[in-house]
Amino acid sequence: MARDFAKQGGQRSGDGKASRRSGKSSTARHKAKNGSTGGWRWYGAGLFTGIFLSFVVYLGALPPSGEIVPETAPAGSLPAGEAQPPKPRFDFYKLLPEQSIEVEVEPAEIERPRAAETVSELYLLQAGSFRQREDAERRRAELLLLGLDPRIEETSGDNGRWHRVYVGPFDSRAKMAKARSLTAGQGIDTLLLKRGQP
Repeated sequence: MARDFAKQGGQRSGDGKASRRSGKSSTARHKAKNGSTGGWRWYGAGLFTGIFLSFVVYLGALPPSGEIVPETAPAGSLPAGEAQPPKPRFDFYKLLPEQSIEVEVEPAEIERPRAAETVSELYLLQAGSFRQREDAERRRAELLLLGLDPRIEETSGDNGRWHRVYVGPFDSRAKMAKARSLTAGQGIDTLLLKRGQP
């Protein structure tokens, strides 16, 4: 037995329309009322659940009733019957200056510097070799900015005329090494030359 509800709704009089309208407005009011209180209900339920779970965790963390938890004593006080441990003594800073150790030392012969250790070789650094004098002057200016004392020597050979830039002479390897590290820091390659003293 099938019913046709569409036809049934169309046969109603004007009162049916009013009842439909009132039904819609009461439904809208009901939804608005539930929508605003529904959020508060969820908030309250979440809050209650959180408090309940925190309480359960707290109860789980409590020690069993038969167990006694020792109270912490204030710093510096010990339970009755126990003696305080002795404080460490640091007397070494007082004792060390008062002590002296005497050791008998026989004088040793000190070797005198040999005459051969005098400067017999001079060290030179060649900082570049250029065909053009302007290029050699540019390199000389770079070395002057580093605080070195460069000079340019002009040589002629089978392969043409060359302008060589030299730094030095240095009378010790330490001074030469310092100058070489300065030039290496600026990206200038040098060639070490040894020459006998004139």
